Amino acid sequence: MEKDNQIFGLRAIIEAIQSGAVIDKVFVQKEAAGDLMKELMKAIKKANVNFSYVPVEKLNRLTSHNHQGAVATISPIAFHDLESLVNSITESGQMPLLLILDQLSDARNFGAIIRTAECTGVNGIIVQKSGSAPVNGDTVKTSAGAVFNVPICKVEHIKDAIFYLQGSGIKTMAATEKTDVNIYDINFNEPVAIIMGSEDRGINPSVLKIVDEKAKLPMFGTIGSLNVSVACGAFLYEAVRQRS
Repeated sequence: MEKDNQIFGLRAIIEAIQSGAVIDKVFVQKEAAGDLMKELMKAIKKANVNFSYVPVEKLNRLTSHNHQGAVATISPIAFHDLESLVNSITESGQMPLLLILDQLSDARNFGAIIRTAECTGVNGIIVQKSGSAPVNGDTVKTSAGAVFNVPICKVEHIKDAIFYLQGSGIKTMAATEKTDVNIYDINFNEPVAIIMGSEDRGINPSVLKIVDEKAKLPMFGTIGSLNVSVACGAFLYEAVRQRS
């Protein structure tokens, strides 16, 4: 983790949250107690900040300073409001091309996807506040700086975002092997949001139930799966091919 991208210590993190700093995630020591820790957790929940409980060894790896049981990462970017983003895309006359990342957890995969998204003209990326990869130094580096060019929206629930997009006339299309439909049979020449799943579990079954379409990449090897950032690139460039 980048040292200039982190805050350590209970009081420092509390003050950062209360001051309105864009906190990407707080790592909290398991079974930590005390009045100040209770105050921190109250502030985290009130501001709806993403957090996770971790062993003290994890915190010690994040920083050599006296962390008092908590380390936070500050996001290097400001996140966008989904409704405002969709409205701005519509008003600009562009045909929306959006990405939804369902519980993607690896910062480097996230960065690689952002880089490809920037190169393919993606209008915005939607992630869930809880359980998603952080926007940290690894993300910035792997994205080659593209993270500063592609709007990223954090939403409470992916399913609510999908319902909103569908109501806005944007087709939602899940990239999943749980379908017989080939990617090359999908029409990308219309407003569309492509949904990619997490590295280990794929797209949540409850999300798959509500999407408009599903598509898979043809696979001919024995492994049967691609890295999510590679698969995402294949889907995005098929959209570019059809729209060119």
